[in-house]
Amino acid sequence: MYPQVDPPARVFSQPRWQNGAGVRPMADAQQNRRWIQVEAERPSALNKLLARFGPWLDGTVGWPRLPLPLGIATLVGVRNRLRDRNLFDTGVPAESGSPTAAQRSFRTADGRWNDLSHPSMGAAGTPFGRNVPPEANRPESEPALSTPNPRLVSRTLLTRDQFLPATTLNVLAAAWLQFEIHDWFSHANQAEDPIRLKVQEGDPWPADEIVIERTQPADAPGKFVSQDTHWWDGSQIYGSSAEQRQLLRDGPFLKIDEGTIPVEMADHLDFSGAQAGFWAGWAMLHTLFALEHNAICEHLRRDEPRAWTDDDLYETARLVNVALMAKIHTTEWTPAIIAHPTTQRSIRINWWGISEKLRRSIGRVSDNEVISGIPGSKADHHGAPYCLTEEFVAVYRMHPLIPDDFVFRSVDGSRAPQPRAFGDLRTDRAIPTVRELGMPDTLYSLGTAHPGAITLHNFPRALQEIRIGEHLVDLAAVDIVRSRERGVPRYNRFREAFHKPPVRSFDELTTNPAWAEEIRSVYDDDIDAVDLMVGLFAEPVPQGFGFSDTAFRVFILMASRRLTSDRFFTDHYDSEHYTRAGLRWIDDTSMKTLLLRHFPELAPSLGPIENAFTPWARIAHA
Repeated sequence: MYPQVDPPARVFSQPRWQNGAGVRPMADAQQNRRWIQVEAERPSALNKLLARFGPWLDGTVGWPRLPLPLGIATLVGVRNRLRDRNLFDTGVPAESGSPTAAQRSFRTADGRWNDLSHPSMGAAGTPFGRNVPPEANRPESEPALSTPNPRLVSRTLLTRDQFLPATTLNVLAAAWLQFEIHDWFSHANQAEDPIRLKVQEGDPWPADEIVIERTQPADAPGKFVSQDTHWWDGSQIYGSSAEQRQLLRDGPFLKIDEGTIPVEMADHLDFSGAQAGFWAGWAMLHTLFALEHNAICEHLRRDEPRAWTDDDLYETARLVNVALMAKIHTTEWTPAIIAHPTTQRSIRINWWGISEKLRRSIGRVSDNEVISGIPGSKADHHGAPYCLTEEFVAVYRMHPLIPDDFVFRSVDGSRAPQPRAFGDLRTDRAIPTVRELGMPDTLYSLGTAHPGAITLHNFPRALQEIRIGEHLVDLAAVDIVRSRERGVPRYNRFREAFHKPPVRSFDELTTNPAWAEEIRSVYDDDIDAVDLMVGLFAEPVPQGFGFSDTAFRVFILMASRRLTSDRFFTDHYDSEHYTRAGLRWIDDTSMKTLLLRHFPELAPSLGPIENAFTPWARIAHA
């Protein structure tokens, strides 16, 4: 049996605080600091009822097998219980002070002052939170950290034997996910005292060990900070500091050079750190939303006549552009990747409420987020200071979406197909590639190709031997290491923490008998040793799902939390901050209309498509 960290208690259902009215006090006795305290809104009687019976229905019948209305109610109940039991704060120091007029009206570069009572909440440089209780999130150290060897896990269980496509999606969906992830979170690494994985006999790795830089710790064991803001604020194109913002900005506009982001931007990207994954798909979406920002600026100047300053126009356009990204992700990308009828409807309710037509025609008719959607509702942190979590980061490890090989085609048939390997599209070659191919052809090529399925034996080979900074690494092995060193529980413990029963055998884990035997062998017949990512990739998925139901538990909780905690999606989602023209722009724009606004030549391919993240029509050329 493999050595494990001390097992946590198996009961995760007890409340984390007993302080009346749901106040969660935060204190650090060692450092004698006081943390932010957040008052939880008292749940309604209906929400209490759903939180009680929704999880029961889910456990006894399963939400995918319930009729649509009952399935939606069940998922609402599951989310309500997760809000109550699966938000744990790691401590953001409380601050005092008063915001400036600009800080009250607009998003800041570093994410401060989103919550006007707690200016540091969600800011760059603040800690990740947790969705599992403290006894379950202990970081692993040796020998557990390297047991079983992450390189062995990678080679035996994750290596792409042949490309397994996700045929309901296009590669634009894969690029979109990476583009958004680099808005949401970014850990820092440290060069000293790296993790060293021994390379086993017969492994073709070109050295005796694989060197992986450790995650930079914060001020307490198991605590790490995000270099980017925790808010859904477009920091991947606007920056997370005043310096980055000025680099990307030209007056009220974002910099565009010859139809794409400037080549010189690559000089300012750290390819040894968070931008190591920068590739043509990311560069393409950066260009697309920079163009959209500039189009919004022109629209606001035309349809909202006023004496706009450069700063006011830039900041208002940013609000609109960011809300549009959040809307596209909520109402289009997510329903495309979890295409079960119940989840498609449930996710859209997050934005529109029970009826898009009703919401667009007369606005909000209720304070209830299920009836009228989250945008424009009252901000609610649900009793814990807002931040993204290590568990959220862990379930977004979806590298199998990336193909190893691409074929770039011309939308007008004027050029012969051009095969490119993923490695040829990365880092400082990304922007020149998009410029060489042109935005329309790059978009068309990704829109008409499939990404990989998120499953075992489908990890891109190009990412299993990739240079990041000074080190050649296996990114699949790195993914395994990251969850272990950051204290994200292994698969069975993770399921228990999210109120799902542990699997009892390898045959229960997966319906593929060959996989069951491979996993059993790698983990020495210890089902509790199976890593989270391996379990998530092996687990059977609900109808229409691109990832597991276990991972979905984190999405149920955090997808809405990123909206409900943000005042620019809730209390300040109004014409005063966005302008009437800006709100109409958000309502009237989809990913498809956005693409056609900037590249109308895509119309023959996009014309019959409802969701731009599903495969586009391939144009037949004479």
